[in-house]
Amino acid sequence: MSLLARTDIDAGGFFVNFNQDCSSLAVGSKNGYSLFSLNSVDSNLDQIYTSYGEDICLVERLFSSSLVAVVSLNAPRKLKVCHFKKGTEICNYSYSNTILAVKLNRSRLVVCLEESLYIHNIRDMKVVHTIRDTPPNKTGLCALASDSDHCYLAYPGSATVGEVQIFDAVNLHAKIMIPAHDSPLAAIAFSQVGTEIATASEKGTVIRVFSVSDGTKLFEFRRGVKRCVSIASLAFSTCSKYLCCSSNTETVHVFKLERSTPETSDDQGAKDHWYGYISKAVSSYLPMALPSQVTDVFTQGRAFASALLPVAGLRHSCVITTIQKALRMLVASQDGYFYVYQLPTEGGECQLIKKHDLRNIEPPPNPPRAESVPIGVPTVVPSGGTSYAATVRGTSGSSAGSGGAGSVDDDHQGHQQQQQ
Repeated sequence: MSLLARTDIDAGGFFVNFNQDCSSLAVGSKNGYSLFSLNSVDSNLDQIYTSYGEDICLVERLFSSSLVAVVSLNAPRKLKVCHFKKGTEICNYSYSNTILAVKLNRSRLVVCLEESLYIHNIRDMKVVHTIRDTPPNKTGLCALASDSDHCYLAYPGSATVGEVQIFDAVNLHAKIMIPAHDSPLAAIAFSQVGTEIATASEKGTVIRVFSVSDGTKLFEFRRGVKRCVSIASLAFSTCSKYLCCSSNTETVHVFKLERSTPETSDDQGAKDHWYGYISKAVSSYLPMALPSQVTDVFTQGRAFASALLPVAGLRHSCVITTIQKALRMLVASQDGYFYVYQLPTEGGECQLIKKHDLRNIEPPPNPPRAESVPIGVPTVVPSGGTSYAATVRGTSGSSAGSGGAGSVDDDHQGHQQQQQ
């Protein structure tokens, strides 16, 4: 979710966001933010931490570490990086415009503004690259692969058509531009290992999956044909076998990624032959301009499963992960509710297992004293604590590109580190 596009915050709504490996949920509101563990959501939603007092509009947690990046509605141009277990602010950065999105993995932290992206080295928070003059991106649409071995950044390459710019965030150069849709992009998401990317356009009827290495289209799914919708969330399952999609409707769709194997190649060949025969037969009765559209309709996959939400017209964030050896689809809503669904092995309707209420963010019994910690270099050690670099390590085991990719920003114009 972006900041400028989120009218929900003015209506008392919530920012909801899953971390990179779907092990925790972050919830931001006018009262602060909370982190929840997802280890036992079938029965309980365990609260890990609550920060009370600020109106938080963006919060991102680095895997299961104590590192969080937060943005307040009162200071939408300032990013704060905090060690939530110690109740300390490690550092903060100010930018020339409103922060629309923040993404991070174990190597990089990316800050998205409307027409630029800042790439930080997460070890010391230094800016290593700035992508300037990107196409206008008012919703802050971008994605960062969670796998550091395939550390790719994706963002819209055009404001008028659905082009996806893939940028190598480690070697700092543009990798590939993928022409994904005719209409502007509405949602993008990397697979867990960062080798595939899913896309949806503003029309919201077709979901596509591409190979990041060469832009090859791997899958195409039809979400619907009767109405255009606003896609809010795309997410690969942690097992990479499914792709879920939420929108402003009451339905969450799940698509199965049927990957080719030697055993299924013969069956796929028979299907291709059948599709070719049918599309040829049908197109012979239609105008000459339509055969390609007919072929698309026959070759697009349909939803493998779906879940029905109680309310339409809201933004939802969805993921599919394995919890206690069971496959679950988790849906967090801007109205402050969290749904746990069982994903049927044979497809069909997902069964609702549990509904959790996220709306009660209360101050902790003994809130830790706020403490600012300088971080000029990663070796700075807070009193009684550990260094920023050690915190990041605890979670793990420059050429210009198209679409506005620029050179390293030496003077950090419009961007200043605020040392405490």
